[in-house]
Amino acid sequence: MTDGSSMLDDGTIRVVEIGRPERRNAIDSETAERLFQEFSAFEADDHAKVAILTGGGDGAFCAGADLVSLPKLRPSGPLGPTRMALSKPVIAAIEGWCVAGGVELAAWCDIRVAGSTARFGCLERRWGVPLIDGGTIRLPRIVGLGRAMDLMLTGREFDAVEAERIGFVTRLCEPGDALATAVEVATVIASSPWPAVIHDRLSAYESYDLTFDEALANEDRHGREVIFDPGFADGVAGFTRNQERRRSRGDQVG
Repeated sequence: MTDGSSMLDDGTIRVVEIGRPERRNAIDSETAERLFQEFSAFEADDHAKVAILTGGGDGAFCAGADLVSLPKLRPSGPLGPTRMALSKPVIAAIEGWCVAGGVELAAWCDIRVAGSTARFGCLERRWGVPLIDGGTIRLPRIVGLGRAMDLMLTGREFDAVEAERIGFVTRLCEPGDALATAVEVATVIASSPWPAVIHDRLSAYESYDLTFDEALANEDRHGREVIFDPGFADGVAGFTRNQERRRSRGDQVG
């Protein structure tokens, strides 16, 4: 599609493409606005369950803000969606360069899948550009404060193996397979009973703003929303049928 997004399978998975390969997918104001609109549309679409953010092509996921044509300081984040709090999961499919604001975009996503030749780094440090798309908040939460400080303050480049080792990348794959792997992950998520996916995800994020006791109470509230959902009994019945099938085959049930 010319707008950079597409729907896969039955429409439950949406792919959003940055689509500026000639600029290593660096984001200008027009691209930032389009990304914001596409993720707004994803959020509003009750049928769409999981979004995948990709650069498009194998050369780069995103080189951050286009320093030749800087994006505006918009309320939703200069790069487009990075201050949006979506109610549904987003997966980053990373190939090639994921640097500067590209790291912040990837950190905004729930899950990060990367080809093994991907390269990362807060390279904006070299040019005196601040992290302003949530990077100083999300990166420490993902990899820990000490590692985040090392990456942010030095601006050093690091490879996909290190990115996985420190927990920034959650899955490594062969070069060129990041989008396909992200689709596989998205398909598993989208095919799961949906209320539990939504509420467990929200409970995890909301816990950051709460004390431990408050977080437990909030988790209980979300859990009750799932348990008393009309579809919960169907999931339990499906589990029971699966256990019975395994017993009939002589499988060990645990």
